[in-house]
Amino acid sequence: MNKKDLKREYRETKIPMGIFQIRNLTNGKVLIGSSLNLNGIFNRHKFALNAGSHQNTALQADWNELGGDKFAFEILEELEPRENLDDRKELVFLEDLWLEKEMPFGDKGYNERKLTREEKLQKLAAKKNGQ
Repeated sequence: MNKKDLKREYRETKIPMGIFQIRNLTNGKVLIGSSLNLNGIFNRHKFALNAGSHQNTALQADWNELGGDKFAFEILEELEPRENLDDRKELVFLEDLWLEKEMPFGDKGYNERKLTREEKLQKLAAKKNGQ
């Protein structure tokens, strides 16, 4: 195969996107997220955790205490790209459904509960009134 064919093949390679979880095999807690590139997001999380610089401090603390071999990186749902749809919006919608279904908050997980629309509006109003 020549260089041109290799480049074309690389561009045509499907990059899996979807919903993932990082599962603590010791206590069952999970972090659920979404990405346009599942392989890339797994690498990013592993790199940050191994470097001790993950933004989720609870997950980082458990990783430090238990070691990386006590965690599983899993795909919950893959999303197939479709024409005329915004993949990012689709992923956010799917992630919200998974968060609602699994409720990975507090003792069950590492996610933080997202603000509802009403809570966001109240926060904006309070910020505006405070100025």
